[in-house]
Amino acid sequence: MSQKPIIEIKELGKVDGDKVWFHPFTFQLHQGEVAAIQCDHVVGKVLLSILTGQDAGSGKVSYFGQSKYPPSRWKRYSNRIGLVQHEEGIYERLTPYEYLKFYQRLYDKQTDIDELLHKVNLSSKKSQGIKKLTFSERKRLSFAKALVHQPDLVILEEPDQNIDLESKVILRSLINDHKAEGRAALILTSNMESAIIITNEVYRLNEEGLKKMDVQEPDEQQEEVENDQQEPESSTQVHLERIPAKVKEKIILFDPTEIDYVESVDGTVQLHVKGGVFPCTITLQQLSERLEPFGFFRCHRSYIVNLQKVREVMTWTRNSYSLILDDHHKSNIPLSKGNLQDLKNVLRM
Repeated sequence: MSQKPIIEIKELGKVDGDKVWFHPFTFQLHQGEVAAIQCDHVVGKVLLSILTGQDAGSGKVSYFGQSKYPPSRWKRYSNRIGLVQHEEGIYERLTPYEYLKFYQRLYDKQTDIDELLHKVNLSSKKSQGIKKLTFSERKRLSFAKALVHQPDLVILEEPDQNIDLESKVILRSLINDHKAEGRAALILTSNMESAIIITNEVYRLNEEGLKKMDVQEPDEQQEEVENDQQEPESSTQVHLERIPAKVKEKIILFDPTEIDYVESVDGTVQLHVKGGVFPCTITLQQLSERLEPFGFFRCHRSYIVNLQKVREVMTWTRNSYSLILDDHHKSNIPLSKGNLQDLKNVLRM
């Protein structure tokens, strides 16, 4: 018998008038799993409000195998779910110990408060007022609060935004311990790098819906390349191109169609993907050859552009041209005069 998911989302979408926050998507999270959903921070707030029953969307959200989840039932599951919001109220007049003790009694759990404070490195400040804590220390206290009742699922919104390195290390340690205990965690973040550092189970959510990203450890990516090289060529073989980018100690593999443009800055090649920038170890010339079949064009010695993203060709002077992209930033990409005629030929202008 298959294990029921801790959280199950079926065809969940959100549209307000003409504003499409995201098209319907389906998602599951099981016991012992950690997943991150990367999205715009406003989209993340909308999704969190639906998950916590404060707002409604199309589709259905179920927790712990329950077939239905109307918003009014969120409190029914709150004793099994820990929540860390990006902006949440906190009782400044209390001490960290008193604050956690309050939630321990609220949930009627026999948690060792001193041990929890030790895990978030606040033992030395357990008896001083919360109002004296730094932003990062308050955030670590929020992590402890979310875990004080030993929840089966913890949901964290922008957990590592603007916190110090020590707090980021503590956050990853808490999530790893939580997972090792057979529990689950869902992270909502606007930062792709943060998502990848925390887990390999990374999804991107935007107006098009939800897409799983291909994240690997470096050794896995090298093994995949070696296996591809060993496979005999066949006229019927379908080659699926993936462009690797390195984020900290991990490799993320992008579908070429996701890439807006490629830029070389001071000898470093960077992939621009939906507002994010990711370093790539492949040379610009090699990328040009690999991406050309997917509709990319070498428009400048330092740029390769996805022609599907080009909205305008702008003429500034007789010798100065730019390509305006239909992306989040309306990016302006230089077009070399020598490449103008080649571009016209490609576009049949």
